Amino acid sequence: KDKEICFILHTFKDQALIFRGGCPKAQNLTRVSGFYLLGLSEDPDLQPILFGLFLSMYLVTVLGNLLIILAVSSDPHLHTPMYFFLSNLSLADICLISTTVPKMLMNIQTHSRAISYVGCLTQMSTFTIFVCMDYMILTAMAYVRFVAICHPLHYLVMMNPHLCGFLILVSFLFSLWDSQMHNLMILKITNFKNVEISSFFCDPSQLLNLSCSDTFSNNIVQYILGAFYGLFPISGILFSYYKIVSSILRIPSSGGKYKSFSTCGSHLAVVGLFIGTGFGVYLGSAASHSPRKGAVASVVYTVVTPMLNPFIYSLRNWDIKGALRRLHSRMV
Repeated sequence: KDKEICFILHTFKDQALIFRGGCPKAQNLTRVSGFYLLGLSEDPDLQPILFGLFLSMYLVTVLGNLLIILAVSSDPHLHTPMYFFLSNLSLADICLISTTVPKMLMNIQTHSRAISYVGCLTQMSTFTIFVCMDYMILTAMAYVRFVAICHPLHYLVMMNPHLCGFLILVSFLFSLWDSQMHNLMILKITNFKNVEISSFFCDPSQLLNLSCSDTFSNNIVQYILGAFYGLFPISGILFSYYKIVSSILRIPSSGGKYKSFSTCGSHLAVVGLFIGTGFGVYLGSAASHSPRKGAVASVVYTVVTPMLNPFIYSLRNWDIKGALRRLHSRMV
């Protein structure tokens, strides 16, 4: 480990300077060329278990979400706004887990935790894009359910293909902007007080906490981004479900109420799991410097949630089940 940390540090004027747990005095002489990912555990006996566990979760996630995409794209009955956003959510989930888990598996296999500075920024950038895409698509799906339940007669007119495509494009542009804002904050940091990242990937909040310079401005930007990407979409989701619940309560039959509520259950489960853990880690890390804080929660929203999405959206969804059966019969 010490050799790897020495390897990823280099200095100007041919001076060797290693720092750990604090900022170097000669800050102008130090430039970091890489980082060291601590991962979930440094116990050698646990590494094969972690490798098998995360490899299985990765394969299940990719296969499950690919099946959702194939089912939606191959079945004309599922060419509706709701399933259009579901297939885009599955695509974002595949990209999200592919930015973190393969690097972790490679590190375990090669017994190396080092990651280059450029590689870390690239991983952080793509991770931020697809996390934000997940969040934006979940918000759009709440609006789709609001229109479907509260304005059923105008559903196909209001949620036309142009609007659906526009919402996906806006989600991507906002995600790209969020990613570039985090990149700019990291690029402004010239000195780091440590090269150890208390996670299994280049978490942007962890990187910002390693800055030797005053982190007040970075924390302010983090909280502004958190408010913009947190409060406004969450407010939209809460308002949509407030109108949905109000509309469902006016349905006279209990069967109609149950059917309407059941269509929202899967979406609410994913929203609670993803947003709850994600923002808990993001905002908590901005205010805390304790090592490995939030590592388990990071696994939940970066690995577990993308893996569970296909099961949550398909186990009680007869349309998806029927499409998968028809897809299987055509393939056989």
